[in-house]
Amino acid sequence: MANSSSPTRTALKNSSFLDAALGRKPARAPVWIMRQAGRYLADYRRVRSLFPSFMDFCRSPEHVAEVTIQPVDQVGVDAAILFSDILVLLPPLGLQLEFKESRGPVIANPLRTDEAIAALPGGNLNAELEYVFEGIRRSKKALDQRVPLIGFAGGPFTVASYMVEGGSSKELARLKALMFSKPQVFAQLMSKLSTVTAEYLCEQIRQGVDAVTLMDSWAGYLSPDDYRDQVMPHTRNIVATVKKNFPSVPFIHYANGGPTLLPHVVALGVDVVGLDWRMPLAEAIRAFPNQTFQGNLDPCWLYAPPERIAAKVKEMKAVVGSRPHVFNLGHGILPDISPDHARAFVDAVHAD
Repeated sequence: MANSSSPTRTALKNSSFLDAALGRKPARAPVWIMRQAGRYLADYRRVRSLFPSFMDFCRSPEHVAEVTIQPVDQVGVDAAILFSDILVLLPPLGLQLEFKESRGPVIANPLRTDEAIAALPGGNLNAELEYVFEGIRRSKKALDQRVPLIGFAGGPFTVASYMVEGGSSKELARLKALMFSKPQVFAQLMSKLSTVTAEYLCEQIRQGVDAVTLMDSWAGYLSPDDYRDQVMPHTRNIVATVKKNFPSVPFIHYANGGPTLLPHVVALGVDVVGLDWRMPLAEAIRAFPNQTFQGNLDPCWLYAPPERIAAKVKEMKAVVGSRPHVFNLGHGILPDISPDHARAFVDAVHAD
């Protein structure tokens, strides 16, 4: 079992991200990039090549720490995010997970019966995720308080989609069929996932992360009413549990493809709401002037010449004004983006 005591926290050399995330005015505008520890960096590809499978890579704390800090050293971001995956929760839940080239995650024994869902463990699974926590400890040591470390988990609806569909899906038809035809069984699955996810995020904080983010990648597949009625209560339980235990640790929520869900996401009570690029930043700020936002440059803007990236960031900064804001892309950085263009984005955010 991982050590459950909270680590001693010392002052960060760069606290701009934490300041903005907690609604304070930062010394300079902070920026990090979703999927910043990834294939666009040659050093990441070098480390990845050492492992026969993606999960073997995730289970190597030494190499997790190495790639976690690469974007801090090479791109200049104001926060590191732990290198891991939202699906690491699946094997402790008894699901056989494999990442296959060109197909992504594949679950050999997806949940296809009510009995399989009822049999899922719903308690503390942290002992089986010790490799994640060791990765946190090693990453914190390697960062040497230069910037904060962000931990994360997948939103329960997104994680449930893989568990029921057996992998990625264009329609989420099996999951939504369960949600609409057997709402009590769906709620049972979501309740178990929300309990496990809340415990997992709390343990990440105990092991040293300075902030957490909940990635609900497929939330945009839902109508606002269905999200409110069938997903939001479970997500709210995660947020409430983490904030009750760690009120001063920033909590970010990102829902991909979810502009229509924005009022419900704001109502979750998170510190920072991540926006994808489909939501006009000015419109979000007008609608919710007291909410701190994150984002939301279209990742494809990083294909543009650096001078155009800088001009676009300048437009974003004019919209944000003096309010606290965490600059980021509106989704993960694409694997063929030039690191020079990623640096151009970061440098433009930092420019006066």
